[in-house]
Amino acid sequence: METGTAKSYFCRKAVILLCLFPTLECLGTSEALPLRHTSRILSQPPSSPGVPGFRNRLRGVLLGLLFGSLTGFFLAILFVLLIRFFIQYVNRIPILKGHVIFSPKISPRTLQLALSNESQLLGSSPSGKYYRVILDNELVVAVKRLEPLENGSPEVQSKSVKRQIQRELELLALLRHRNLMSLRAYVRESDQRFSLVYDYVQTGSLEDVMNRVRANQLQLNWEIRHRIAVGIIKGLRYLHFGCSPRILHHDLKPSNVLLDEEFEPRLGDCGLAKLMPHADRGMLAYVAPECLQSSRYTDKSDVFSFGVILAVLLTGKDPLDPFFSEVGGGSICWWLRHLQQAGEARECLDKSLLGEEVEEDEMLMAVRIAVVCLSDLPADRPSSDELVPMLTQLHSF
Repeated sequence: METGTAKSYFCRKAVILLCLFPTLECLGTSEALPLRHTSRILSQPPSSPGVPGFRNRLRGVLLGLLFGSLTGFFLAILFVLLIRFFIQYVNRIPILKGHVIFSPKISPRTLQLALSNESQLLGSSPSGKYYRVILDNELVVAVKRLEPLENGSPEVQSKSVKRQIQRELELLALLRHRNLMSLRAYVRESDQRFSLVYDYVQTGSLEDVMNRVRANQLQLNWEIRHRIAVGIIKGLRYLHFGCSPRILHHDLKPSNVLLDEEFEPRLGDCGLAKLMPHADRGMLAYVAPECLQSSRYTDKSDVFSFGVILAVLLTGKDPLDPFFSEVGGGSICWWLRHLQQAGEARECLDKSLLGEEVEEDEMLMAVRIAVVCLSDLPADRPSSDELVPMLTQLHSF
């Protein structure tokens, strides 16, 4: 009797479960369910048809958040770049035309009148011609009129390049050193032509002086030649180590070394070859070998050019002299190195300098310094900062 009551109870529970969970197959309501079937039905957990949908919705929310974050990030970067471009556009340097004056002693009207009149030609180089110009206030200046760039070249058409040239010229105008030519003004006559206004020095260039020495029109003793060498390297040291950013000369040669009445040198055309990359740099004898091979220019390239100038001061010879082709090496660098290694450095000295024993010792030490400056590898050359004490203290070596 109790067994029948229990079965009837479990059957009623099974019917209730079947009604609540219609996914379960009904075995028939008129037939009593066995106890084992009822226990299995009761032990199974109810199914959850909403779980897959919840997961899909969660995945969609996460993907939406990720996409929205990435979109916002890229939009923020774009906004920052637009603001930066706008600020640069507003603050960009305007392209100046006409006269740009850096000296209070020069007025635009005075300079314009002077440039329109006939001027005395001082000299010329592949990059332009030097003129002696007298302003109406009796101030004498040297004006270099650069050769025009090719019409239609990128240097002429690009406004960014024009601004770069303008910035470089304004930077050069700030340079103040005893051994540098001071840029007092520049004139943009057109997109193809510039005129640079410098202080005037009376003696002329080192090239002119050495030509007069070779023609026996001028005597230049070792003291003066040593002073010229020291002044040149001091000017280079200022460009390499006293300026920020560092300035490289790019075209150091005797025609770009001007001498005042006391034969104190002043470097001209500083950085001009960099501004005018298509201008002919002139004599290759003063160009470092790495510049000819890879066009890579460093401060050690300026040091090589200085080594050639020092060799010219010591020997009195022109690097383009046919003599160097006859001796086999083909260059003043090879000839100087050959005599130094052979222990015959005295043979390379200018005969007009020989006489005083103390001076000969200093000159022989200077030959060794020149040979080191003319090393083929830039790393083997001393810096301009190291060369200053080496040349100023020749007597102490």
